[in-house]
Order: sequence, then structure tokens, then C-alpha cells
Amino acid sequence: MLGRQQRHGSYRPLCFTTLFFVSALTACMDKTDADYRADITAAMHDSIVDDLNTMLIAAHNLQAAAPNRPWSATKDADAISDMQEAWKRMRRAWEHIEGAIGALFPDADEPLDGRYEELIGRGDDNLFNSTGFIGMHAVERILYSNAIRPEIVAFERGLPGYKAAAYPATDAEAVAFKTELVQQLIDDMTALHKQWQPAAVNIGTAYQGLAGLMSEQKEKVELAVSGEEESRYANITLLDLRSNLEGTRKVYGLFREWIHTKTTGPNSDSSLRDKFLELERLYGLTSDDALPAAPVDWRPEAPTPDNLATPFGTLWKNVREQTDPHSSGSVVYEMNQIATLLALPTFVAR
Repeated sequence: MLGRQQRHGSYRPLCFTTLFFVSALTACMDKTDADYRADITAAMHDSIVDDLNTMLIAAHNLQAAAPNRPWSATKDADAISDMQEAWKRMRRAWEHIEGAIGALFPDADEPLDGRYEELIGRGDDNLFNSTGFIGMHAVERILYSNAIRPEIVAFERGLPGYKAAAYPATDAEAVAFKTELVQQLIDDMTALHKQWQPAAVNIGTAYQGLAGLMSEQKEKVELAVSGEEESRYANITLLDLRSNLEGTRKVYGLFREWIHTKTTGPNSDSSLRDKFLELERLYGLTSDDALPAAPVDWRPEAPTPDNLATPFGTLWKNVREQTDPHSSGSVVYEMNQIATLLALPTFVAR
């Protein structure tokens, strides 16, 4: 075999091959912390740009599918379905990058991802314009207005300035939804896209934001009891949690080569990846995108054994344990251990 390779000119001497790999290894070992920071900054920029592009494309698709006249649940079923699917694509992309973006651009978070109770203020009589309640959830509330769960309506009805969700009922409302509310969302996404430049990427702040997002998983579950959960109109908050985890693992992966240059790095990396897998299995106990319903007698300060044995109770208990920053071995605790290893800021629960 060796002779045949030599005759055809494809054989490389062993010393050359060995030298190549030794040189590559040496080059890798010669990288400084500053080199790793620069590489991760560039990779994080490119990774998050992909999700920002997905969001913008989905928002434009949603806008294009919106009728210019009053919506009918039957006649416009296909258009409404197309808008809902576009909204879900946009939502999933946002949940991938929410941790990093929210930490780096806190002013961009509220107009894109603010909830009804946060933005309603003194009231919002016009559901379809670009003032008052705006952003992804304002669009979601309209798209799913004919299927909002009773506990959500009960919660929101008690807010000052409440107005029931509805499809556009006039030409003016339909046009406003398309050219004002959705256009404002596109404008805010476009502005964020323009700001997302390599110079704006602080990997320490972004990593801290990812750990914070993992800590917030428990709040996202807890709020379901009172109808205050995040993607409550589309009823896909469990999909939000899965997408948060997907995005966090993807960005965390950019740090792994650097982590492995530290003495305890390989063990820390292995521990955190195991914790990510545990959380993934927990979120995969059901194929549904909605959170399990909480028991009617649920009391978060003192759930009963029967409460904890329900699908919601199992999720609630395990998410709390897996995301507690003070609990040794939790996802957030392990992320903070790695942050310390890399001299990055740790997440501190408020």
C-alpha cells in the first residue's frame, strides 16, 4: 500500500504528518485569553445575526400575509394560520438570543418583548396602532384573540385600561395592524440588527445574560399559575423554554475551546453539559408546546405531594432545582463556576 501511494505521488512522509499536527496543536496552545475573547466575539456576532435575520424575515412574512380588510376566522383562516406560523418562527429565534441581547441591549428588550401588564400603562384603546402595547406579544394577542385561555382574560381584565383582544373589525384597523403595529415591530428589529456589530459584543455581559436567562426559567413556569406567563396567547411557553435552552447551549458552545485550556475546565464543561441534558429531558417529557396546567389548588409556597406529582408540579420542582444559582450542581451554578474560571462576570440573583 505504501509503495502504491508513493508511486502515485499521494504519500506524505510520517514525519511531515506528525509535524503538521504538532504545529496545529502548538498554534492552538499558543492562543492567549485575548485571542479566545476575539474569536468568541466574532463567532457570537455571526451566530446571533442568523437569528436576527430569521426574526426579520418572519416579521415581513407576517406583514405580507395580513389582510387589508376586517378579518374573518373562517374566510381568512389560511392567512391567520400563515401569520401565526410566521409569529412562531420569529418567537423561537428571539428566545434563542434573548439572554445575550437582553443583557447587551436592555432598552431593546421592552419594545420587542414587553408584556401586556408592563406596557398597558393607563390604557390602550387602539390595539392596532404603534403606541401603547406594542411588540411581539401585542401582535400575538391579536393573532390568537379567539383562543385566549380564561385565566389569562381574568388576569388582564383586572388591569387598568384593559381592552379585550380582538381581530381587526374594520378596514382602518386591518391596515393599522399591518402598517403601524407590525411595521413598528419590524422597525425595532431593524434598529437592533443595525446595532448588533462586533464592537457592541461584550462576551462577559452576554454570558452573564445567558446565565440570567437560565435562572429566569423558574419564573416563566411560576407565572403560568396566574395567567401571566410569557407566550400565553399562543400558549407556547414551554416552547419558549426549549428555545431558551437551545440558544444558551449554542452560544455556550463558542466558549468550550477556551474553557478546556483551564486546569479544571474539562470537568466543569462536562458537568454543565450534563445539566443541560437533564433540563432538555425535563422539557421533553411532553411533546406539547404549552406548559402543563397547574392544579386548581396549587399554592407555590406550599405545594402538596399530590400537586408535585402532577406534570406541572414535576416541571415546577425540577426547574426550580436546576436553575437555582445558589444550588451546587444546578445549571446556573455551573455556569457561574465557568464564568469565574474565565474571569467573566457571574450572574447574581436579585
